[in-house]
Amino acid sequence: MSIGREIEDIARDLVKHQHDHPPVRDLNREVDRKVTFSDRVASDFARLIGSWIFVLAQVGLMVVWVGLNALSLLRPWDPYPFQFLNFVLSLEAAIWASIMLMALNSQASRDRIRAQNEFELNVKAEEELKSLMNHLMHQDEILLQIVNRLDREDRELKRLARRVDEAMEASEAPHAPEPPRQPKPERPLGLPTP
Repeated sequence: MSIGREIEDIARDLVKHQHDHPPVRDLNREVDRKVTFSDRVASDFARLIGSWIFVLAQVGLMVVWVGLNALSLLRPWDPYPFQFLNFVLSLEAAIWASIMLMALNSQASRDRIRAQNEFELNVKAEEELKSLMNHLMHQDEILLQIVNRLDREDRELKRLARRVDEAMEASEAPHAPEPPRQPKPERPLGLPTP
């Protein structure tokens, strides 16, 4: 079997790495498509309520309310102990708490989608790792086949080299000694021999 044919067989046996899972989703775009108007308003109010601007505005409003009613600069509409202020703040707290709960529900929904997406990504990563590990194991098997083939070829070359060396030594070794040749007597030039 020729080496070229073996290489073609090995290449044909290679595992092809495939990506057959769905693409990664953009969660922000998905969540924005599902958000209703009331959820958007609740989220905006929750962002406002959780800011320093809102806290400072509330403190300023209470200082003005108490100052105008306690100092009697105007006709006091809520004399001490400021029961009307207490009622307004309680009503405001109930409304803001409801809006905060709506915003938290929206955030919980977004977190559920994010957790589902992370789960899908983990499953994809696990599938990719399994595929890569299978691919690497297959490559290891092929490399082992190649190493074994090279080892066989190396042994065969060494055996052939020994045979060539033995043949060379055999051809160079002196054969049975040839009897020395007797020199013919020399004859003088131009004279016939008796």
